Amino acid sequence: MRIHLKTLGCRLNEAELESWSRGFRAQGHQITHDLSQADLVVVNTCAVTAEAVRKSRKLMHRAHRSNPRAKLVVSGCFASLDPRETARTLGVDLVVNNPEKDRLVEITTRELGLNAMPELATASGENTLLGAGRQRAFIKVQDGCRYRCTFCVVTLARGEERSRSIPEVIDEIDQLHGQGIQEVVLTGVHIGGYGSDCGSSLVQLVTAVLQETDIPRLRLGAVEPWDLPEAFWGLFDNPRFMPHLHLPLQSGADTVLRRMARRCKRGEFQTLAELARRTIPDFNITTDIIVGFPGESDKEWQQTLELVERIGFGHLHIFAYSARPGTRAAALPDPVPREVIRTRSRTLHSLGSRLKRQTLERFVGRSFQVLVEQCMEESDEEVAWNGYTPNFLRVAIQGSPSDGLGNQIRKVRLERANNSGDQLLGTVLQ
Repeated sequence: MRIHLKTLGCRLNEAELESWSRGFRAQGHQITHDLSQADLVVVNTCAVTAEAVRKSRKLMHRAHRSNPRAKLVVSGCFASLDPRETARTLGVDLVVNNPEKDRLVEITTRELGLNAMPELATASGENTLLGAGRQRAFIKVQDGCRYRCTFCVVTLARGEERSRSIPEVIDEIDQLHGQGIQEVVLTGVHIGGYGSDCGSSLVQLVTAVLQETDIPRLRLGAVEPWDLPEAFWGLFDNPRFMPHLHLPLQSGADTVLRRMARRCKRGEFQTLAELARRTIPDFNITTDIIVGFPGESDKEWQQTLELVERIGFGHLHIFAYSARPGTRAAALPDPVPREVIRTRSRTLHSLGSRLKRQTLERFVGRSFQVLVEQCMEESDEEVAWNGYTPNFLRVAIQGSPSDGLGNQIRKVRLERANNSGDQLLGTVLQ
């Protein structure tokens, strides 16, 4: 069968989609990028914000409308929160709830009668990452979360914490590396809670990956700041563990953090950031901020702006708060007016852009190993390739498409920030 895969939302959703792609191909099915040609469409939905819900519904409607003859399978947080309603109203043939996502290929095959001829199966473990121009793979290592931040609907949809075994993760990384993948990102709903259900830990997992695989570059997805023990920071002594973390802050005001049921105060977060930068050369920290959480006063908002500026994040993911049914925050009083949220968001975006440019400019004149990811056919800066430094700074590389740099790790000199201040321009050193 021809199968079309789509996802919205987090890196974990991307990792799951890649796993499903490998599973379907191993059964002899073909992955197609053309929705109109698909016999089966699989959509991995998101519910982290009201906008994500809207996009999930729109994506399912479009899939059904554009190719009504295709079977439609949905999973993910939006689909799992109300699976009966999803199936009834959106033309869905099968809903695979989050606790069963790892078995989506098996369940879909059984429930929808997908009969593939084994002799047509591709080589065991083969995937389409490189064929799609991908040099980085996202590896799902755990699911679920034991915490209940008051704004978060994802933990309700994902359920209890469940970790994959270290040998299973090692085996997947080895297979991907053997197919040419240069960098893997370990992801999960609560990756810092890895091993809570099996007597292991994130430190043990990262140590094993670095010791038992030869993958050139290893990264982590978002990690909660309270999940990092002292032993964690020594892992960065290995240069294959990339010096960047995405540490969600959410707010810079302790009073708001308490209403969110977050487990890290502003002072503790700042201490953590200072420790990371003092311990690890060129360390880059990025973060999430929620704007307009219920009851957020002008004073609390100013505390957030002040802390964001003081820490100097390399990048901000900014979310306008929207109430999610089923969460405790949805029942909190004193909602912030939408116009106030929009004004504050504009202010934070401006600050984030300035901090990002400052971060980039600190590294001008330096040289780093860059994983070159793709060739850009059109550019106004006379560059042909782009990629990322170890500390996750995006670099546009001057040169020609004929240079053939794709999926190589090359030493690049960072010449200057580009005109928009969102990436660096670099030159490959021979």
